[in-house]
Amino acid sequence: MATPTTAPTDLLGALTWRCIGPFRGGRVVAVAGDPMHPMTFYFGACAGGVWKTTDGGTYWQNVSDGFFKTAAVGAIAVADSDPNVIYVGMGETAIRGDVSHGDGVYKSTDAGKTWTHLGLADTRYIGRVRIHPQNPDLVYIAALGHAFGPNQARGIFRSKDGGKTWEQILNTADTTQTAASFASAADAEAPPRSVLAFAGAA
Repeated sequence: MATPTTAPTDLLGALTWRCIGPFRGGRVVAVAGDPMHPMTFYFGACAGGVWKTTDGGTYWQNVSDGFFKTAAVGAIAVADSDPNVIYVGMGETAIRGDVSHGDGVYKSTDAGKTWTHLGLADTRYIGRVRIHPQNPDLVYIAALGHAFGPNQARGIFRSKDGGKTWEQILNTADTTQTAASFASAADAEAPPRSVLAFAGAA
């Protein structure tokens, strides 16, 4: 796993933001970087699928066309232990008047060249995906479910086998908002400690 580095404060102060496109990608709520290749990034458009750059944003390519059945992406995660493994949660969770739903979870094991649908279609809106830092088969999904009322598809789901099967480990069906605020952390130096998951509900 790549070792994170911290840039000096004076260097960061000289940086300015600029748009690196693509200009037809649409609004974005999901972004992830490759932990081993610093110029490789992915983003999920709210109505345009998953896009990838390998040159720091000079050029972007859509890598989900022909694989995804829906276009709205809510979350992306790249495995720290194997950057070829990518999980994508569908459906944007930034609730607005024209929010677009998704159809569950997709996974790539070849850095976005091909994708497999892993189920959880009824979750509709997935706000976070978290992968264990040492085990790419252990993954957590935070789902809003049907946006405008209580439902059983709302909560946190876990897979221990790379998405072949899922179990709902937190059911928050009685709340009207949940799981979009979700974070996980793991002690990478002391396996096999379990990932700690935190969910906020309102």
